[in-house]
Amino acid sequence: MSARRVLIAGNWKMNCLSADAKALAGGLADKMKAAGAVNFEMLVCPPAVLIPTAVDAVAGSAIKVGGQDCHMNAKGAHTGDTAAAQLKDAGCGYVIVGHSERRTDHGESDEVVKAKAAAAQTNGLVAVICIGETEAQRDAGKTLDVNGTQIAGSVPDGSTAANTVIAYEPVWAIGTGRTPTSAEVQDVHAFIRGELAKKIGADEAAKTRILYGGSMNPKNAKELLALADVDGGLIGGASLKVEDFWAVAESV
Repeated sequence: MSARRVLIAGNWKMNCLSADAKALAGGLADKMKAAGAVNFEMLVCPPAVLIPTAVDAVAGSAIKVGGQDCHMNAKGAHTGDTAAAQLKDAGCGYVIVGHSERRTDHGESDEVVKAKAAAAQTNGLVAVICIGETEAQRDAGKTLDVNGTQIAGSVPDGSTAANTVIAYEPVWAIGTGRTPTSAEVQDVHAFIRGELAKKIGADEAAKTRILYGGSMNPKNAKELLALADVDGGLIGGASLKVEDFWAVAESV
């Protein structure tokens, strides 16, 4: 096992009302407190409007709270957007940038993702930078090309293991129940670490956490998390139930 501390991150996406958020985050906080010392870090990323609720609910536990997106600019005329400084001010320690749903639904390019990640880092947040290929790209044999290009284009210069997490999400596996084989996951993660070394240096790349984010759940988590270059998970559906999310964490 590497010295990299496993990160179990939950992306709630556009789910939960305040009562749900309180119950979910509070339930996880109770389990974390009861567990005492654990060998993983836990992160929940609720919709922006629910961040204060989640922050309150996890108070006194070791659970971190993050945003699902931030704007590249510090402030200004950007209706509907949230600045990295505002997330930090609300109690966040992390923010997801470049999720495939943002890249697809909002047309976010690598350049935009890089600018958002840089804004996050500048404001003291850890940027969870998402990359991954579509099914068409995979079928065309372009998996490594796509992920290499996204690492090169989405990771800001000067990134470090302390302010950056990479999340590999094969787009075709998100929420579908389909997952690559363990060997395929390890191959891509090892490739990503190699590409990261070109970008930020071998020492930092060796310390940077690379999460797997394609339908990780209590059934497959143990196998995936045992892989040499998988340092945690960015979890969607399974993060919306206390028992399921905690079971993924316990499999560490």
